[in-house]
Order: sequence, then C-alpha cells, then structure tokens
Amino acid sequence: MTARPRSRQQGAAVLILLLMLSLGAAALLMNGFGAEQADTRRQRETIAALAQAREALMGYALVHGRLPRPAISAANGAEAPQDCADAAACTGFLPWVTLGISGTDSWGKLLRYSVTPAFTRVPLRENTSVADKRVVGRHPNGSVYFVAGHPSCDLQHQCAPAVIFSSGRHNPSVNANGIPQVSDSASNLDEIYNYSATNDFIQRPATLPGDSAALGGEFDDLVIWLPLVSLYQRMGVTGVLN
Repeated sequence: MTARPRSRQQGAAVLILLLMLSLGAAALLMNGFGAEQADTRRQRETIAALAQAREALMGYALVHGRLPRPAISAANGAEAPQDCADAAACTGFLPWVTLGISGTDSWGKLLRYSVTPAFTRVPLRENTSVADKRVVGRHPNGSVYFVAGHPSCDLQHQCAPAVIFSSGRHNPSVNANGIPQVSDSASNLDEIYNYSATNDFIQRPATLPGDSAALGGEFDDLVIWLPLVSLYQRMGVTGVLN
C-alpha cells in the first residue's frame, strides 16, 4: 500500500524535472532569438545612421563646395582645420560635430570616414578631380570584385569620392568616449584591414560570430560610399561645382 504513493511521488519528481529542463531550454532559445533580433535591429539602425551621414556629407558639399575633412580626433568631432596632405591624413573619423549628427553606430562606436583629398578643397573641378576610393567584395573562392570603383581610378574611370563605415558589433573600433576597442580575434583579417585602410575597403556579407574559417575571417563591418554622379548632379544644381 505504501509503494504506490512513493512511485507516484517519484513520477511527479521526474515530470517536474523534465518541465524545468524544458523551460530552461526554452529560455535559452528565447534569449538567443532575442539577442539575434536585437543584433538585427542594431544593424538596421546603423545602416540608417550611415545613410544619414551620407546625406549630411552631401548637404555639406552643397553649401561649401567641397566635402569635409575627417574629425580632428576621436574626442573632437569638428572638421580638422589643416589641409589633407595625403590619403592617410584624409582618413579617420566622420566629423560629426561639423555635420551636426551623432557620428556613432548603434553599438556606440564612432563612424569611420575616408575622403579623397582633392574633394576637400575648393574649387572642386569636375574636369580635373579624380575620386580614388574603392570598395571591393569577395567571391566564394576568395577573389575580390569591385563594388564601387575600378582597378584604376582616373578621369575616365572615376571611383568614389568618400567612404563611410561602421566596425559593426565586433572590433577593432573606437567608442564614443574615444577609447580604442582592440580586436577580439586574430583571424578577422578583413576587419583589421578596413580599420587601417586609406583607399580600398572591403564590404561583404556578415559571418556568424567565431566563423574564423570564412575567407577573410569573421566580418560584420558595414560599408557605404558617396556616389560621385549623385554628388556632382546635386552640386551642379546649386551652382557650387566648377
């Protein structure tokens, strides 16, 4: 007579244990799904921030007849006052104060900016200025192709005048407080390359976290560029293009 209640108690205990395990697994799945949703939302917000930055650059050019130079530093978002001597000097952070925008992505990192030196000077002459920024993607076999620009940038084969990009969720990067965020991987070669690039930049689909086997390593940078034709058209309408 006493064995049956004990059996029922043991069965109930097993059911409770199974229920707890199921709830735990469900919680993990929901947390993972929630994290994925949050990351997707941040990507959308960052793409919007990049688009806003591109429009702000266009607006600046329509008023000043040129594109702005990069910010003075990670702590000072005003445009650098000195002329760019070369491509390296014209590569840094988006001058967010000068443009009147936040200048950060949705992960709180400063947006990077590289501009052709000739496009930061007035008068900007359409018949002599060569836009020299290029963006490349990767084929599945690792070979690159041009997303923006050409193998050689010249007056007949113009590239992009400027590139803006976010380092994405992962590093290397610099946060809004001006603190460098070191790379959390040694195999994210394309991200490391972008961070120090001055003329050619890589844009390719994002990989899963930790996917070091992908050609170029882990990648979640978001890269856009300023279309030269659109820039010239809009500057021509306002009469600031020579």
